[in-house]
Amino acid sequence: MRIGFAVSLSMVLGAAAASPTARAGDAAALARDAIIVDTHIDAPSELLARWTDLDSEADDREFDYPRARRGGLDVAFMSIYTSPGQDADDSAWAVANRMIDAVEALVQRHPDKFALLRSPGDVERLREGGRVLLPLGMENGAPIGEDLDNLQFFFDRGVRYITLVHSANNAMGDSSYQREKQWNGLSPLGKRAVAEMNRLGMMVDVSHLSDQAATDAIELSTVPVVATHSAFRHFTPGFERNISDALARRVADAGGVIQIAFGNGFVDPASARDLQDYFVDHDAFARRNAERVAAGEAPRSEEDFDKEWKAAHPNRQVPIDVVLDQVDHGVALVGIDHLGIGSDFDGVGGNLPTGLKSVADYPNLIAGLRARGHSDADIRKLLGGNLLRVWQAVEDGAVR
Repeated sequence: MRIGFAVSLSMVLGAAAASPTARAGDAAALARDAIIVDTHIDAPSELLARWTDLDSEADDREFDYPRARRGGLDVAFMSIYTSPGQDADDSAWAVANRMIDAVEALVQRHPDKFALLRSPGDVERLREGGRVLLPLGMENGAPIGEDLDNLQFFFDRGVRYITLVHSANNAMGDSSYQREKQWNGLSPLGKRAVAEMNRLGMMVDVSHLSDQAATDAIELSTVPVVATHSAFRHFTPGFERNISDALARRVADAGGVIQIAFGNGFVDPASARDLQDYFVDHDAFARRNAERVAAGEAPRSEEDFDKEWKAAHPNRQVPIDVVLDQVDHGVALVGIDHLGIGSDFDGVGGNLPTGLKSVADYPNLIAGLRARGHSDADIRKLLGGNLLRVWQAVEDGAVR
């Protein structure tokens, strides 16, 4: 089904200008006053890749302290991401620990600007003075390996959710991106991991999982689950990476929350087709590289593939309305109490809608939601209240 833009960006801005309750200044005020929780920001990859700092503003990133304060961001889950390649070469554990080291070092350098966050009960206390709070979320269960004692290890290091699978099947279960499934859902290891995460008080993230793997996780978990950075498949038929209406209802029925991603590839049908084409082309590239190696030739680099692919598929111009459409659909489907935000900032190569280009832009989302008739009370739930409720429920369900 194609997206019908019920309200254009110009109409949103016009309504914001006309209504005293939806002016940009008022939206910024609500952003400052509400607790904003974004469950997926890929800043740790930036810290490692560029040896950069995040206390000052730079043009080539989407998360840093000045932008976060302008946008009203309070709680930014740092994505501890490892790739399928790092899973294959057994470097995922080391990479994950280096990323956590980098986040801890950021806090140590700037204790007036950032603080580590390990419990939802500490938000109000730690955010005093304008600090941005940094809990950790692990994207890809690869660093756990086959030793579930590593769940305790990473919990002790501050990881509070794990996306069990990323863009390839792994030891935990099947990926939504792979057509050929390995486990028909979660693996036996993945099923045991869900139980251990419940015991620890670590959130189970069903983003990236195949439909059956997500179903397994929801059924096995004794506490609510989260989809930390997903959008609704209603707008992108056939794109398994986005959550189906049926699965969204199951998440909500179990008390969980769907955190809406902002990336064009999730929220815009044409961009979603581009993203699916990317993975098809990348699979073909990997097969050709394997043939090159078998023939004694040097493989082509991933960097060359990505550069050529992006040159042939420039980012599309997408309006903020597509994200507002996601919220409206979610409210109609599961209710406002089961929605949140998981932007994927710094993780989609700048492929983001107009008006949602960085963490400074949450007020634009607020203004658009107000223009569509959402109350401030409901907006506060979406911005962070719902996620904090679920996190607390998971923490309360832990075995101490």
